[in-house]
Amino acid sequence: MNVDDLVRDSFHEQVADVAPPPVDFADRVLAVRRRRRIRTIASVAVATAAAVAVAVAVPVLDTGKDDVRPANVLNENDIVAHPGQTPPRDLIAAGGVALAAYYTTANVKLSATDHVDVRTYWLLDARTRTYEKTKWSFVAVAPGLRTAAVLERNLPARRIGLLNLLTGKVERWIPVDRTVGAVAFSPDGRKLVATTYKKNPDLHVTLSGNRSSRWPNYQEPGRTGFYVVDVASGTVASWSEVSSGDGTGLNDRQDFGFSRDGTLIYTGFTTTPGQRFYDFRGKRVQAPANEAHLPWYVDARLSPDGRLAAGDFAGGKKTTASEILDPATGKRITTVRGQQLLSWIDNKRLIAWDITPGSNEFHNRLVVVTLGSDKEVPLSGFRGGEDGAAGRWTPVFAGR
Repeated sequence: MNVDDLVRDSFHEQVADVAPPPVDFADRVLAVRRRRRIRTIASVAVATAAAVAVAVAVPVLDTGKDDVRPANVLNENDIVAHPGQTPPRDLIAAGGVALAAYYTTANVKLSATDHVDVRTYWLLDARTRTYEKTKWSFVAVAPGLRTAAVLERNLPARRIGLLNLLTGKVERWIPVDRTVGAVAFSPDGRKLVATTYKKNPDLHVTLSGNRSSRWPNYQEPGRTGFYVVDVASGTVASWSEVSSGDGTGLNDRQDFGFSRDGTLIYTGFTTTPGQRFYDFRGKRVQAPANEAHLPWYVDARLSPDGRLAAGDFAGGKKTTASEILDPATGKRITTVRGQQLLSWIDNKRLIAWDITPGSNEFHNRLVVVTLGSDKEVPLSGFRGGEDGAAGRWTPVFAGR
């Protein structure tokens, strides 16, 4: 049995005999969807044509003699776009950022009251520059596109895999005493934070009145704390307990991540103050000055030089726009094209979701947007469907 067979069988086990249900109840958007319901995206200005630059080979330091990745996977000075593909089949990248993976979500009914969001990941194969379907339930990709941290199909998992993206093989399994539901790399790729859960964070229960446990406060929280893992050695620091209290301010899945400098751990909250920061021992600490005002659900966060921060959707009558904030104060400096800011490319450009003129907020595609400009460069085709409908996929970015 080859890898494709294993992947196919693993996925079929999860969704056998179940009709395709709604997808893409994005984890981080859960908390802000209620606010955004009151906003209406009026219209969008003229969409610009794709501008796909030709890849030019450049020297890459410390890639190693065994690095078989094509030069235009590594090249940080080009845009590689496929505006006709959704989900993408071939490499998408801009500057030093690549779409390292993406996932789709199937909502699988387990019983009259229980249902689970099952993710299926597609990972970039650096040799072929294409995205290949995997069997993993959760994937995080390290800067450099050499290593991915993976969790096995049944969550929460009892071990963390370090996958070599050049060979497609797990080089090390890291066992843990407390089960893990998510992993995230530090900015330098040397550490992992593993969020521990006592139950599957993607398992939801329909309660009375058609309410779902996916919203805060509807059932006992399952998150328990985190581990910090040294990637090179596989050493796991002692587990840090972080109390979830009564669950107020938490979604069922509320994963931990690293601060910008990689010295602290943070988590989002759906209520004020919006974020909490901890040291590696689980002690709550003051937020770094340049991250205290960041909205946790906006993926892009700080610009490379730390002088600007990605903010929330700002609306707009003629074009969609998102806020660019002063990190020190949280106040708006300006706005930039885009519906949702996903990743900084450099200090002036970002990757964002944006919609098509005359469409709704769910018919969107990946684009490159630039501060001070109304133009954008399409990177992918448009995602289809409405909130939770088929055709939705979620990007995972990493430095290349």
